[in-house]
Amino acid sequence: MLNRKYPFDPSLKHHIIIALGLAVWIFVFLYYTEPLDVGEFRDEEKFSFLIGYSCIGGLSYLLFLPFQYLILKKSANNWTIFNEFLFLFTFSICTITVSRLFYLYVVMANERNPYGLWYMLISIFLPAIATILPIIIFGRFAFGKYKNKQTEAKKIEIKGEGNYEGLRLFFNDIICIQSSDNYIEVFYLNGNELKKTLIRNKLSVIADEFPELLRTHRSYIINPYHFLQWKTERGKLFAELTTSIFTPISNTYKNEVKSILNSTTE
Repeated sequence: MLNRKYPFDPSLKHHIIIALGLAVWIFVFLYYTEPLDVGEFRDEEKFSFLIGYSCIGGLSYLLFLPFQYLILKKSANNWTIFNEFLFLFTFSICTITVSRLFYLYVVMANERNPYGLWYMLISIFLPAIATILPIIIFGRFAFGKYKNKQTEAKKIEIKGEGNYEGLRLFFNDIICIQSSDNYIEVFYLNGNELKKTLIRNKLSVIADEFPELLRTHRSYIINPYHFLQWKTERGKLFAELTTSIFTPISNTYKNEVKSILNSTTE
């Protein structure tokens, strides 16, 4: 379950919005609950301390974003429930630590009897996290779902005939499509991995639906985006594509294919 995909938005702009919302929420929460002895100070001191705690929350979130992107990179850009839990748990521990230091050395700098760590943890920090953390979770989840929705909207669908299932993917993930009797075999990238999917449809139908794909042979259409170089073997011309796929170039399409593919590599 922990390895299931979880909605995630890598946009820095959206995470800045979350950090600002977090800072405002911490300020409002502390203003009305008055924990950490802030109610005992003059208004000027009280507001400065509240702003200090708010900044700790917001800045801690922003400073932890590189750790988030490191987790994402280590997971091959696949964000999971475990990754989300790891980020939020580590962020919470570090924020509590910094808040404790701020309380000891700034808020209570001239006082002899500050609250003990265990009391603050049980009576103040954990209730505060239980109130504040859902705001972060909701914001991250909402932006993640919005990102997923936008991503899905950019995908194309290679449909199957009748009730047969099709395939949704990004156009530039398609490498080539090969005819196979009454089916087509779609070669595409899933991350950095080559995948193949068999779909019941005709190559001519797909070629008409997606004119951006280039016909190189009566049994092949390719995505010019993945063209690497030419290869000749036993007098026959082939186009080498990403992941070492070689598609034949028939004489019928040779001139047009050469003209288009050569222009893409110039």
